[in-house]
Amino acid sequence: MILGIDPGLANTGWAVLSDEKTLVECGCLKTKISDSSALRLDQIYCELEGLIKKYKVEAMAIETLFFAKNAKSAIKVAEAIGVIKVCGQRNGIEVEGYTPLQVKMALVGYGRAEKEQVEIMVRNFLGLEKNISPSHASDAVAVALTYLFTNKDLTGLM
Repeated sequence: MILGIDPGLANTGWAVLSDEKTLVECGCLKTKISDSSALRLDQIYCELEGLIKKYKVEAMAIETLFFAKNAKSAIKVAEAIGVIKVCGQRNGIEVEGYTPLQVKMALVGYGRAEKEQVEIMVRNFLGLEKNISPSHASDAVAVALTYLFTNKDLTGLM
């Protein structure tokens, strides 16, 4: 099982895929803006750890920061990424990071693809009728698919 993550402090998208490119489940972890940053990061850690154990996750794929226009929000996302990586490490699973450019290249074949193009490819790869909602969960599915498409040990199975 692969756990894809679209990190954020307020909303962390997640998706669990099997090695056969089957979507098991996805969703979005939400934290309250009124809570302290430390409490919100702890909540992300605990909820992800629960997902890792529930689905017996073997690897985690995270969307990483590539460029940020807003330094304040970038720091919050970077903190969430750090907590997510530690969660994976402490649970003994492989953690791989992918930039938005790498995700777009893996799914669409074009690094400057629009978000809508990525969503269409996610739908096509998984044989879904409609887009995954919320968008954070859809992004997490895209990151998990990137892991499956680029992992040397798994590409022979596709």
